[in-house]
Amino acid sequence: MSRSLSKGPYVEERLLMKIAGKKPLDTGVIKTWYRRSQIAPEMVGFTFGVYNGKQHIDVLVTEEMVGHRLGEFSPSRKFIRHGGKMQKELEIKKKEAEINAAKSAKEAVAAPAK
Repeated sequence: MSRSLSKGPYVEERLLMKIAGKKPLDTGVIKTWYRRSQIAPEMVGFTFGVYNGKQHIDVLVTEEMVGHRLGEFSPSRKFIRHGGKMQKELEIKKKEAEINAAKSAKEAVAAPAK
């Protein structure tokens, strides 16, 4: 989503009006539906509740986020996982290995106590 340099960054004016003259710590979560709005330096420190189509996800704006869009930090699609039967078998083996490691660690702790 590039934007011409002559046009400048797109920051929703209503968001800037909501934070104008306020301190980040005093205000709570500012709910917004403007996912396309870029993050301006004035927004640093504020917490925005960015709507992802289902719920508002809290986004604490930091200096590294300046220039990015609000929607980048509120994913609208849920990733389940890749793979099929083979992937499921690998996950079961991994889970069994973790359980065995936990059992052996528990036995090691209980053995010296005798």
